[in-house]
Amino acid sequence: MAFQPTQLFGGAITVDLPTGFGDVSSIRQVPDHQEVYLDSNGFTSIIFDITERVENVATDEEALKFHFDDIVSGSAEGTQYFHPGIATLARMANIPTYTLFATQHPQPPTISPNGASAPCKPVPDFTGILLVLVRLAEQKTDIVVTVNVPHVPGEYVSEAVDLATAKLGPLMDGAVKVQEKILETLEIKDWGLFVN
Repeated sequence: MAFQPTQLFGGAITVDLPTGFGDVSSIRQVPDHQEVYLDSNGFTSIIFDITERVENVATDEEALKFHFDDIVSGSAEGTQYFHPGIATLARMANIPTYTLFATQHPQPPTISPNGASAPCKPVPDFTGILLVLVRLAEQKTDIVVTVNVPHVPGEYVSEAVDLATAKLGPLMDGAVKVQEKILETLEIKDWGLFVN
């Protein structure tokens, strides 16, 4: 997998992202506090979200779960958590950073009263979610990076995935490489980005 240096938020943050990922803002509106990149050859997306720092929790690990629950709000009943942990940003090693891997299993499609199912985009069997939380205490900010990997039938080999035995399959293995590269290359260049 090839990566290229990418400027986020007007160059205030830099990171290396896969060369096959494009900036979603070139095709649709994205909120100012987000940067979204989409795989041009699949369904995987990478979202960088600058949020207000979560303060009403006892630990940073609880803040990680709070952000994750916020992302999947309304559909958490199909969620499984794996491997929460502490991480390090190679270029900003003193900043508290945490990771989480989870999967979300969608609800079955809804059926309308006339018996027809609602038309929709492809429904994944599950979505693998790799989350990175960067906690900036002085700036009262959390940076949440999410790598979303929908596993759509026909786009992956189900036999290649067995999460119970840590067999992630090619799509998630690729996403882990993306997350590792983000941890290796993410750097804040302009701290003025966080001035309220």
